[in-house]
Amino acid sequence: MAGAAWDDYGLIDSGDGRKLERYGPHRFIRPDTQALWRPRLERWASDGEFVPGSDEDGGGRWQFAHPVPQEGWPLAWNEVRFTASCTPFRHLGFFPDMAPVWDWMGEQLEGRGDAATMNLFGYTGVGTLALSRFGPVTHVDASKKSVAQARANAALAGMDDRPVRWIVDDAAKFAAREVRRGKRYDGIILDPPKFGRGPEGEVWRLEEHLPGLIEHCRALLDDDSRFLFLTVYAVRMSSLALAGLLDEVFADLPGRIEHGDLAMREEGEGGRLLPTAIFARWSNPG
Repeated sequence: MAGAAWDDYGLIDSGDGRKLERYGPHRFIRPDTQALWRPRLERWASDGEFVPGSDEDGGGRWQFAHPVPQEGWPLAWNEVRFTASCTPFRHLGFFPDMAPVWDWMGEQLEGRGDAATMNLFGYTGVGTLALSRFGPVTHVDASKKSVAQARANAALAGMDDRPVRWIVDDAAKFAAREVRRGKRYDGIILDPPKFGRGPEGEVWRLEEHLPGLIEHCRALLDDDSRFLFLTVYAVRMSSLALAGLLDEVFADLPGRIEHGDLAMREEGEGGRLLPTAIFARWSNPG
């Protein structure tokens, strides 16, 4: 599932374990271990570069060659406007490789009417705002700061009047409560981390807790629901494993299971595909 450049974002080049991207008026270099080939361009000019630390699980810092607004700057994807900024986690406040996923979800919901969807681990809400044109969205994230940024993005996009529930909560606990309440959804997207903590110190470990969460998500969907989309970053796992889990849990529902890589295509003719994550999805055309 490959994404392509749009007005405010593009993968310019990649290679030697790094990638050069444009985010609106700024260019940045970030590490990417899957860029095994050589760069096409002889020189990379950028406003800043994230230099990773020695810790395999993260760490590092930004080094800037030119001034970059610390408070961030506005970008847009279709009708959705949001703020990009250089975070301590090496990304810029959103995941551009998710753009084809936002398109795909829209295709599943087209003509559906007032579709209820949920975005678990919703982060800064770009996916939530993309879904909000189809009906009410429940946005869940354990980070108060991320939810506050998501609400600010909604205001920036002029979408703060849309029917979004902004929830600061542990995603697994919230999904379990929704099951007990007898809720249902037309679609669910989730992007769980490898490891995380909830607002009350709840511990999340992907391999340990993902199966239970998927079972709760299945209970929130029915024969009339349209999709579940699961993405996983930075793990030593195959999309085959994710698909096997969905195949087991969703065996009693109509529809189909698909899996593969998310990737971004470099700009220009013959642009290479740089893989970014793995995914598995269930869809039901009805």
